[in-house]
Amino acid sequence: MRGSSDAAGEAGPPWVGLLHLSVLYTVWSTTYLAIRVAVRPGGFPPFLMSGGRLLAAGLLVGLVALVLRRPLAVSRRDLAVIVSAGLLLWIGGNGAVTWAEQYADSGYAALLIGALPIWVAVIEALVDRRPPTRRLLAALLLGFAGVAVLTLPRLMVAEGADALAVLALLAAPISWGGGTVLQARLRPQAAPLVSAALQQLAGGLAFLAIAWALGEQMPADPAADAWWAWGYLVVFGGLAFISFVEAVRRLPTRVVMTYAYVNPVGAALLGWWLLDEPIGASTILGAGLVIAGVAGVFRERYGRAI
Repeated sequence: MRGSSDAAGEAGPPWVGLLHLSVLYTVWSTTYLAIRVAVRPGGFPPFLMSGGRLLAAGLLVGLVALVLRRPLAVSRRDLAVIVSAGLLLWIGGNGAVTWAEQYADSGYAALLIGALPIWVAVIEALVDRRPPTRRLLAALLLGFAGVAVLTLPRLMVAEGADALAVLALLAAPISWGGGTVLQARLRPQAAPLVSAALQQLAGGLAFLAIAWALGEQMPADPAADAWWAWGYLVVFGGLAFISFVEAVRRLPTRVVMTYAYVNPVGAALLGWWLLDEPIGASTILGAGLVIAGVAGVFRERYGRAI
């Protein structure tokens, strides 16, 4: 992403940018559901699934970069940044989500990851050694109150893997936020598609190494819906990044960032509709507080609400 500029992107028909944004709204709202279907009983081991998914998606995005004739040269410094950020994003971020969704509902996972902008704001304040403003602090406290409402009731009754799944979902956005800040601050000069391909390839290789270390093995006969979910993640999860790049180029950043509101709500509704995942009063309250906190962070960053 090109920083936090609120200027409009490159010239072109507005509907093209909005079309790409609609892809983000749709695809990034569905990936949590697809992950849940892929790793639930009868599906794939989480790290083996993620490794195969990212290797395939990385090759696919790399092929798109070749077809579009994007420059492939990457300096050693940029490669180090890209790989480091990719490991934070995919292993610590997406990997924790994928493992947790063996035990946690997809909508619940999405709501906790929806606090990502709040964690990014905290990480940036720590890196800059600059205390947050009063408005930002109020937004952070509001968002963390929502996280507490979502997690504490479950932690009080959860045991074993179920409790670890909640903790993994708390840690995932911190790692994803760290990768986001690292990439934003050090700004690799590689073409965005090339950077995305390399990050996914690095994450895929790391996932396969983890799967090997843990002794994960390919099931003899995975469920058909798990295969469909895996294929969906490869194709649509990989290509959605292209829409993200194009949306940022063509639309104001404050408009593109509205996916942070849409995706958690969309994922929760899809999980309720397609997988019969429950949505209780505490879930609605916690989600509302998280979204309000995210809105406060954006208002402080952009000077107005989104």
